[in-house]
Amino acid sequence: MKKDGHIHSPFCPHGTKDPFERYIEKAIEENFSEITFTEHAPLPTNFVDPTPKKDSGMIPKDLTAYFETLQQLKQQYKDQITIKVGLEVDYIVGYETETRALLDIAGPILDDAILSVHFLKHNDTYTCIDFSHEVYLDFARQIGGVEALYNLYYDTVLQSIDANLGRFKPRRIGHPTLVHKFQLAHGENIDDNHRTIEVLTKMQEKGYELDVNSAGLSKPYCKEPYPPIHMIEYARSISLPLVFGSDAHSADDLHQHYDTIMR
Repeated sequence: MKKDGHIHSPFCPHGTKDPFERYIEKAIEENFSEITFTEHAPLPTNFVDPTPKKDSGMIPKDLTAYFETLQQLKQQYKDQITIKVGLEVDYIVGYETETRALLDIAGPILDDAILSVHFLKHNDTYTCIDFSHEVYLDFARQIGGVEALYNLYYDTVLQSIDANLGRFKPRRIGHPTLVHKFQLAHGENIDDNHRTIEVLTKMQEKGYELDVNSAGLSKPYCKEPYPPIHMIEYARSISLPLVFGSDAHSADDLHQHYDTIMR
């Protein structure tokens, strides 16, 4: 069964306005049996988004319309493809209570969800480490280098796995090597295999799924999926459940590199 479990939508403030139907009809044409729309969940209202346009998460007032639209589309296309209603939920250190409150509200409506780390905390401030290579490299300088950034990222992903986010906590961990996004910009040879193995092993032990995320292959400073191919093979070797995700923010990017990764 071909499945794409990580897809964005016209409700994404930093994505495209490609309509849901374009994504759905492309998935049908490419013989996918199941897709999950995982729009960026609204960020906690008391969290200050550090990105310039403050557009990392869905506008809170749009959440109901997002759910209602997807419920309609599920029914409209039910004879052609399974559509799941999902969210990509940010794990933000220090905002666990607010995130749990959101999940308590949205959880009963969700069919599927992803828990991802995009924001790292240092000295009581937060940085969106995948926003740009300039932001990434500046943050690395602030915290003592690229290897320190890698370790802080993996430490935060491990915290997300352990975090108490209530009974609707997502069971899939998003792009756990997103910290590689700008590896060709920093140019350092960081051996983080042991950290990736630590994360994947803990996911397997705790009953999580892995978001096998192809988007990094299209990123000019990354050129590999999240996690890289040899770590996808490691995940398979320990029987960690894998769910392909294109992380598409446009219909053109839907299912990108599926055949490369899921061969």
